[in-house]
Amino acid sequence: MSEFTHDILILGSGIAGLRAALEISMQSDGKVDMGIISKVQLMRSHSVAAEGGTAAVLRPEEGDSFDLHAWDTIKGSDFLADQDVVYRFVKMMPDEILRLDRWGIPWSRKPDGRIDQRPFGGHGYPRAVYAADKTGFFEMQTLYDNLLQYDNVTRYDEWFVTSYIIEDGVFKGLTAFDMATGEFHVFRGKALIIASGGIGRVSGFTTYSHTVTGDGIAMAYRAGIPLKDMEFVQFHPTGLIPTGILMTEACRGEGGYLRNNKGERFMERYAPSRMELAPRDIVSRSIITEINEGRGFPGPRGLDYVHLDLTHLGADKINERLGFIRELTMKFVGVDPVKEPIPIRPVWHYLMGGIDTNIDGKASGVEGVWAAGEAGCESLHGANRLGTNSTAECLVYGNITGNEALKYIDGKELPKFSGDAVQKEKDRIFNDLMKRDGKESVYELRSEVRDIIDKHMPVYRTGEKMKEGLERIRQVKERYKNITVRDKSKAYNTDLVFALELGFMIDVAEVLIAGGLRREESRGGHARLDFPKRDDEKWLKHTVAKYTPDGPEFEYKPVAITTWKPVERKY
Repeated sequence: MSEFTHDILILGSGIAGLRAALEISMQSDGKVDMGIISKVQLMRSHSVAAEGGTAAVLRPEEGDSFDLHAWDTIKGSDFLADQDVVYRFVKMMPDEILRLDRWGIPWSRKPDGRIDQRPFGGHGYPRAVYAADKTGFFEMQTLYDNLLQYDNVTRYDEWFVTSYIIEDGVFKGLTAFDMATGEFHVFRGKALIIASGGIGRVSGFTTYSHTVTGDGIAMAYRAGIPLKDMEFVQFHPTGLIPTGILMTEACRGEGGYLRNNKGERFMERYAPSRMELAPRDIVSRSIITEINEGRGFPGPRGLDYVHLDLTHLGADKINERLGFIRELTMKFVGVDPVKEPIPIRPVWHYLMGGIDTNIDGKASGVEGVWAAGEAGCESLHGANRLGTNSTAECLVYGNITGNEALKYIDGKELPKFSGDAVQKEKDRIFNDLMKRDGKESVYELRSEVRDIIDKHMPVYRTGEKMKEGLERIRQVKERYKNITVRDKSKAYNTDLVFALELGFMIDVAEVLIAGGLRREESRGGHARLDFPKRDDEKWLKHTVAKYTPDGPEFEYKPVAITTWKPVERKY
């Protein structure tokens, strides 16, 4: 098998991965050799789907401040965010916005030429910097355009990474195959930055791209790196019925209303001071409550819904600020938001948890590995993320992990490894997985995983349903041993890719459900009907899951509280 060597390997080519690559290139003057490995063509990374904006304090003279952004984030997190992480993040963000501006991003502007900002849920100031409703796409394009001036980066588009090689607690490399040829290869590197995104396709109703199956997170878990706070999943309040396509929070930031089947703006009952711009966990629970109490509209496949009403905004504003949303609703459901309301309900959108890292994005328990963006959990978002803090996190932690990896490799030789792990992984795929001749369908099991998550880990959860879900996912785990990869060819073997993804999905789903079952409280995105109150005495702590062949083992670590003690969360 071929061997590729680079100083630094970056897994994932979204905003976090590109920002890390650009930082390393700039700081090393293009001298550090990098490989960016992605299972999609670079500009198809899921970051392009981010729509509404990126949070930053740009106008302290007009009432915004680092303290206010930090407080909004910490309160929004239901006090599970590490406050030292939050402060570092809010202080770094303004420079990221201005840097992107210098690099050529087409930020939306005020009439006087200044960068515009709009309101977003849970923020006490309109600090969402945006590029119409295609913010993520333009951020990606700008980072990629600027990275092209350096020749120290090798791209591996449409490569599938299968495992990390970690020996004696030190990162040595990873294994992957080229999807175009099916050939298996080894990558050696001094450091790894995992920027592979979340786990969203474990749900059947989700805003995520089909490729987001938790690979980078699951491989870290299997390699002995703990996962943190995996039970905290964000439902975005406004997913289009029946596709799940994201209807950006900017729709409400620009003045959109949520209405039930009586035409009422029902958020007055749940968050009277913020209405539609309350944090996402509160708005999502409010919508589901309206539906459960009979004030929704009947939808397909049990996807009952409420209305997102933009009609009062007028065609000019919708076309200027929300043109992509209008295009999506007209194309996919035949609804013109200028004339009629959009059918929506909460949709699986974001993982607050991820690979356990410290404030620098360094992965716990191993040398030479960092995680940035949604894949990592440095505990910025706690139990609930505020909108526009995600693309911001990708920028800040791309910056931080790029610099940290650069410092780490200084003076280091390329590490050697035994080769046993590589051979074992090759055998697992080609002498085991590819040769199985069982009765289980990969595709049916993928659907089963999604059914389990959607039925047993919805917006409102119970211990009884989570216990049933955990039993079901462990049955799927056993059935996975009896799958068949029917396509035996090498080039673009999607059967093999789907089989490997399914294994990763099962692992992260098991951690997600098991962690939620143990946490006997309601906090942020983890809302339990059988434990409806937040319990700071017992549960003001992070969940840490470690891999064992029999399932995750759990321990807990304290939340870093430096400034604000938890209080009741009202909006």
